[in-house]
Amino acid sequence: METLQIELKKLSRPNWTSEEYRKVETVVDFVQNLMNDHNFDYIQEHYGANPYKQHNQSMKDGIEGVLEVVSAFAKRYPDYTYDVKHIYVDGDFVHFHSHVTNNLKHRGNPKKGLNIMDVWKVEDGIITEHWDAVQAIHGSMRFLFWLIGGKFNNGNGYF
Repeated sequence: METLQIELKKLSRPNWTSEEYRKVETVVDFVQNLMNDHNFDYIQEHYGANPYKQHNQSMKDGIEGVLEVVSAFAKRYPDYTYDVKHIYVDGDFVHFHSHVTNNLKHRGNPKKGLNIMDVWKVEDGIITEHWDAVQAIHGSMRFLFWLIGGKFNNGNGYF
């Protein structure tokens, strides 16, 4: 399987400061290894000791909560990829707008998969918080989220 790469040079903006660029690099490293490479040992080694407050209530706080959900998802859908379309940065907050697909044949098809907005807070080079909004694009993904939804695993709230 061809690994999907996040193209930071293509997605970066000339108005970003060097500090903002470093924050984006941190999130790109995290997302590339987690969502596209499925390199969960790397994530645990490089990010596991960091504080990580999760605002997606289907995940537990901490990197372990992210790894639990994403590794199970990647096991079920080994071709799962996260195609970053836009990156925005505002102070400590890095925003990704992405197209996520579960099947290789759906990659690049805007009528399949998920539309996801993720926001990470990066403080002193460390990812400390995460928010997301997930929109299922087609029927089977809407059904999947209905099946696995409904259980809150943290009390942090959406906002």
